Amino acid sequence: MSDKIAFVGVGRMGANMARRLKECGYNVSAVYDVYKPSAAALAKEIGAKHAKTLAAVTAAADVIITVVTDDASQLAIFETTGDSLLTKAKGKVFINCATITPKTHVEVERRAKKVGAKTLEGCMASSIPQARNGTLYLMCGGAKKTFNEVKPILEKLSTALRYVGKTGQAAQVKALVNMVMNINTAGLAEGLGLGDALGLNLDMLREIFLQTGANSQVLKTDGEDMQNRDHECYFSGAHAAKDSTIAWTLGCESGINMPLASATKTQFDKMVALGLGDLDKSGVAELTFKGRHA
Repeated sequence: MSDKIAFVGVGRMGANMARRLKECGYNVSAVYDVYKPSAAALAKEIGAKHAKTLAAVTAAADVIITVVTDDASQLAIFETTGDSLLTKAKGKVFINCATITPKTHVEVERRAKKVGAKTLEGCMASSIPQARNGTLYLMCGGAKKTFNEVKPILEKLSTALRYVGKTGQAAQVKALVNMVMNINTAGLAEGLGLGDALGLNLDMLREIFLQTGANSQVLKTDGEDMQNRDHECYFSGAHAAKDSTIAWTLGCESGINMPLASATKTQFDKMVALGLGDLDKSGVAELTFKGRHA
């Protein structure tokens, strides 16, 4: 495993991916985060360099995995001037795992090509435990040759690895995955909220949902949490709002009427506006149960 791997963005997802690759025998050579204490602590833990600049990250690695928060952050680390991952980046491979708009992935690819570097989308449809255990669902977009080049690394992070197509298409698929998930989440919150208002036993109601057409993966992961107001964050309401907006925008650009996506976006936007965006997406139930925040 001769590839040196670096990480930019070592929050809970990025840090656990770095830990996973280190345990698999890879040389995780450098880590970087705008919140320096997180990077410093992880670097000490796994024996990596705490890179103080983006250029130092690129210099320290062959493959750089980025896990940042949004379009602005992604474009900032790939700036064409100043401190940037593109500094002396010829021959480097960037695997970009943030949930961002397809057009930003395309723009980053364009900038990287100009300096002789390669990019790949590595869109994730999983959460923190999966990042730690190497069981992420990864949807990849970009040149098939680049995908094959870094496939051994990706296979240590994912037990469900899919090559989707050209750059931008993996982000489109990820947007649709999260759109449907978020619609299911908001719908479940309304169903349980109404059941509570009707005085129904919610344990019974969830069990019946589980055994009928109301069943969903979200019911299994979020239903009990909604009932018990346990919103420990694995996928935040703020991220749900951002991702709902990405999908809704794609629908508008495509001329598709999406009333459910629109309503769901409104719910998660309201969650953020109420200061609940740091809660798990299950916190959308705070808007539907009587006597809670709404």
